[in-house]
Amino acid sequence: MPQPFNIMIVGQGGRLQYEALVFVASLRAHAPGFAGRMIVAEPQPGPLWQDDPRMTPEITAALVALEAEVVPFTAQHFGQAYPHGNKIEGLQALPAGAPFVFFDSDTLITGDISTVPFDFTRPAASMNRTGTWPVEDLYWPGYTAIWQSLYDKFGLDFASSLDLSQPDEFWERYLYFNAGWFYGADPAQFGALFTKYAVAIRDAPPPELVIQPLDPWLDQVALPLVIHALKGGRPDAALAGLDGDLTCHYRLLPLLYARGSDAQIAALEQVCAPNKIKKHLRQHPPFKRMVYQGQGQKVRALFDRANLPRHERAIRNQIRAAGYWMR
Repeated sequence: MPQPFNIMIVGQGGRLQYEALVFVASLRAHAPGFAGRMIVAEPQPGPLWQDDPRMTPEITAALVALEAEVVPFTAQHFGQAYPHGNKIEGLQALPAGAPFVFFDSDTLITGDISTVPFDFTRPAASMNRTGTWPVEDLYWPGYTAIWQSLYDKFGLDFASSLDLSQPDEFWERYLYFNAGWFYGADPAQFGALFTKYAVAIRDAPPPELVIQPLDPWLDQVALPLVIHALKGGRPDAALAGLDGDLTCHYRLLPLLYARGSDAQIAALEQVCAPNKIKKHLRQHPPFKRMVYQGQGQKVRALFDRANLPRHERAIRNQIRAAGYWMR
């Protein structure tokens, strides 16, 4: 039987709070047997935030009505300068020692994820990624030198992280994840290591990283090191439902309508239909226009999902040219 676990997402004022509401509503609709805690980690005001990062009371109440727990945490290292750091520092909001799965808030649950046979002793993360980092440059030292320098910085064995079925200096040879979901046995241990590595890379990167951008990639640079240090690695076939039939990391609504399956769009619109959800989502222009005013279907009509453009930039440009881009 699959081991029980808790789920964490980040809830923050602005777009993320509406995405959080859709995430929790989709979890309740499509995984009614999920018995773990659904925790929405909420950053609190402090010196690292110029603006109040909290959700509105109305959204908080809607989340609680869906049996989510809104748990506050305080940013010590990232905050407004690097909001992606919320997924790192927010792990402190979870109960220590209890297995967890983190999801980005812009994720739709489309099946019963309580059936996924996670092996929490072997953490892993999403492979729904492209070769976004490191960035190739005329004067860069290459993939091997960059990744080797990071493993050496933290005393980790680099060679055992490699996928030797991939050629040398090809990005897929190196352990690299999308940080849209990841899991582990202990959020306190995972979060402490994630924080340690991310802060050290930000504040004192190896010389090999001198021309490499770390914003917004810092979380995805540190995450493979954390997973490797905790004896994890690439997810196996048992987790194929994530980024598959059970979850969809849509990122932005126009992209979901452009390339999502019919089943994913139906799941989204079903979850957004009840008045108790609609009255909140209509306050956010992308949901109002894409879902409730039918603009998403117009985006959908622009594309043949059996023959999508190879690069996301081309999809975005086509949506912009039609006047439908929103974020």
